[in-house]
Amino acid sequence: MHKHGFDPGWLSDLPPFSSLLVEDICEILEHSSRVEVTSGGSFFFEGDDADRFFLLLDGYVRVVRITEHGEQIVALHIAAGQLFGIAKALSRSTYPASAEAARDCLALSWPTRLWETFGRDYPGFLTETYRTVGLRVGEMNDRIVEMATLHVEQRIANALLRLVNQAGRVTDQGIEIDFPITRRDVSEMTGTTLHTVSRLLSAWESEGIVISGRKKIVVSQPHLLMERASAQHP
Repeated sequence: MHKHGFDPGWLSDLPPFSSLLVEDICEILEHSSRVEVTSGGSFFFEGDDADRFFLLLDGYVRVVRITEHGEQIVALHIAAGQLFGIAKALSRSTYPASAEAARDCLALSWPTRLWETFGRDYPGFLTETYRTVGLRVGEMNDRIVEMATLHVEQRIANALLRLVNQAGRVTDQGIEIDFPITRRDVSEMTGTTLHTVSRLLSAWESEGIVISGRKKIVVSQPHLLMERASAQHP
């Protein structure tokens, strides 16, 4: 067992550790610190010096950016098992976005000064990390295309489907997004108004597609939501 109380072998299934020996993982963990952030708290803020990077062990992180007009946008969500705060991978010295705990989170963190050391001493560390960065950039590009080409209903449906895929938990009512989420969060994810999100979710609720309560959204009929996300849906 490691000093933080878990088996280092557990990390061997996660990028960037999947191509490393357990002994290498143990060495990397010796430099780590345990970080706990309660729901609604922040790991760091956009523009802060990127002095540490993180591995999320439990919970979900909401990545938030502020536009030039001062509007808040939820850029993406990061699930457990992923690195975040990896500004160094983007050749940045400051964090390009804020990282908020969408629910209670547990993470490990390392000083950013060790980033290049890990990359040099542990072949495979950076390869897996840059693959993760590529996937996130691809998701962001998809979001930009959606904002430019899809109707509001399709954007909101796609956003909910993404969250269900990333953080869905099967319940008796359907698939629940497994962290607190408000209608305002959905509006910030989709570049639309709170009024529009409320109107659509209420309409979908009356059709039995979703159940939405305070900080909770359950998708009861995923196949119907997929129809709403389709460009062919009237």
